[in-house]
Amino acid sequence: MKINAKDIAASVFLLLVAFVGLWLNQDHSLGTARRMGPGYMPMLVFWLEIGLAGLVLIFAFFNGPDPLQKWTKMETATLAIGVAAGLVMWQLSRFFGPYFTQTYNGIGLGMLVGFLVICWAQGWRLIGYICASMCVFALLLEKGGLMLALVGTIAVCALAEPEHRAKPVGVLGIMIFLLALCWWIFIKQLDIRVQVFPWS
Repeated sequence: MKINAKDIAASVFLLLVAFVGLWLNQDHSLGTARRMGPGYMPMLVFWLEIGLAGLVLIFAFFNGPDPLQKWTKMETATLAIGVAAGLVMWQLSRFFGPYFTQTYNGIGLGMLVGFLVICWAQGWRLIGYICASMCVFALLLEKGGLMLALVGTIAVCALAEPEHRAKPVGVLGIMIFLLALCWWIFIKQLDIRVQVFPWS
């Protein structure tokens, strides 16, 4: 067998995220395919993620060898500091107002801080900014609306690649396109009841 250690690690990470997501999603009602509850779509996404992790794991035994690289001291240190900073921010978040004591908003703020801290290391930068952007979306959606949440998500994602940071006009163009596309699909066509703007 030609084992790809990177793909095995990626599949384990995907499985971990999916199982944690399914566990957290237990608080939401699922409903049915015809009348979806708030937990229905996340449940589908997490099951699809489990299927994807299974495919990645199967292919990992045939497309190697690709060993994992050793972490540098900077990567190890930023990971430890990021976890510590995230835990501290989670505990402090209750002092920032009632919004952070509701549901998982305090955990989301802690995760955002932790992911931004690990971005200091080059090896963590890509996954750190991508995960941080998801935290930004989750934190902004309820109070800021869909459009502001998408703007924050795309802006943080753009920080992951140096060429995107060097071309802000391109990022602005894709941002405008995605805002229009998401409004047309989710609000106009699917009529999803979600706050669109902070003032609506």
